[in-house]
Amino acid sequence: MSRTFPDRFLWGAATAAYQVEGSPLADGAGASIWHRFTHDPRLMIASGDTGDVACDHYNRMEGDVELMKQLGLQAYRFSISWSRILPEGTGRVNQAGLDFYRRLVDRLNDAGIVPLPTLYHWDLPAALDDRGGWLNRDVAEWFGEYAAVMYRALDGEVRRWATLNEPWVVADGGYLNGVLAPGHRSIFECAIASRNLMRAHGRAVQAYRETGRHEVGVVFNIEPKFPASDRPEDVAAAARADAYMNRQYADPALLGACPPELRDVYGEAWEDWSADDLALACQPVDFVGINYYTRSVVRASESAWPLRAEAVVQEGAQHTETGWEVFPPAMTRTLLWFRERYGEIPLYIMENGAAFADPASSADGPIADEDRCRYLAAHIGAVHDAIAAGVDVRGYMVWSLFDNLEWALGYAKRFGIVHVDYDTLARTPKKSADLYRRIVESNGAAIGDVSSSASKISGAG
Repeated sequence: MSRTFPDRFLWGAATAAYQVEGSPLADGAGASIWHRFTHDPRLMIASGDTGDVACDHYNRMEGDVELMKQLGLQAYRFSISWSRILPEGTGRVNQAGLDFYRRLVDRLNDAGIVPLPTLYHWDLPAALDDRGGWLNRDVAEWFGEYAAVMYRALDGEVRRWATLNEPWVVADGGYLNGVLAPGHRSIFECAIASRNLMRAHGRAVQAYRETGRHEVGVVFNIEPKFPASDRPEDVAAAARADAYMNRQYADPALLGACPPELRDVYGEAWEDWSADDLALACQPVDFVGINYYTRSVVRASESAWPLRAEAVVQEGAQHTETGWEVFPPAMTRTLLWFRERYGEIPLYIMENGAAFADPASSADGPIADEDRCRYLAAHIGAVHDAIAAGVDVRGYMVWSLFDNLEWALGYAKRFGIVHVDYDTLARTPKKSADLYRRIVESNGAAIGDVSSSASKISGAG
């Protein structure tokens, strides 16, 4: 497992605005749907946690950038809070919010760290939600307006932009299952939101072509679906699950088409996309970001609405604190599949990581998060396997830089390579941060430092 990556491979870490910034209403910012969601007593997330303080990155940004530099990061993938920039979602620009991100980008560039902003990581302005949010077709123009504001302000200092992060999560969690903001439960709304998300992505790409000078892309979470058996009904169930989670968004954006299985999934809620909607969604992009965490083994189940497919827990496999199976070979498979289906397009791993129960720190050294070390080494190795097979992967961002607000799970699950004490907000790098620093310094070769341990979680099955 002594491997090195291509020259100029980009190593970094990732966060999202509402999860780390805190001060969500500071300096003229408007409320987001996540601020509203966490303060609604009908919807409250685990333990009543909110993003009011989070990691206080909004006030500690300069020190956090210095920490990134000390960790040897070459890139920082972050998201921009739409409602910090446009408190009403459209119209008036909040200069204080814009200035925060300008300072962040300047500090990153001064530190030699590449800024990788994402325009939308789930925190829609509440003022736009009051106008229908992702259910209103005008949201594509609203998003294009916001995107253009950011491009005009920062494209001179930012060379890679992402439009949306994980549109599947936005639609499924926010509009079908109601576990994420804005907390709706309607398969009809899910279908509408899915379409409008991809229309908005396309409009933001168009806006970039009008004013931008560098690169723009989009980020999808891909969870490969394995049939539990070779029975036709299980194979069909896996195909439906794959169409719903993976191809529902990537196919319109990259192929200009919708997976046919979606008619079966959505039933009477499905409406065929118009040629104009498909054309708007399918704008040429310069790269695609891939978020990979786990695979899913599924079998047919008529009671598992609406997919008629249910996950089968893999007994004997290691699972993270969020219940996700640790299965690195599926990451290689995902990257190979993506190239086979969508062609030669530059890819960046924009998120990959795991929540584990971290042991307590001690006087002998940092938190020894051995499970996370093995997870990262094995998955980075899986990325190398894909590159060796010809996939054009150009960077890897670990999720996450910090322990933070894990959305509906609150602060209970820790993904960070840097421990955050939520009482004092002190930052303490874990053993995984030291491993990752060595991986970055060696351009991947240091994954061999945990090769024997990592091999225990990299089997097939």
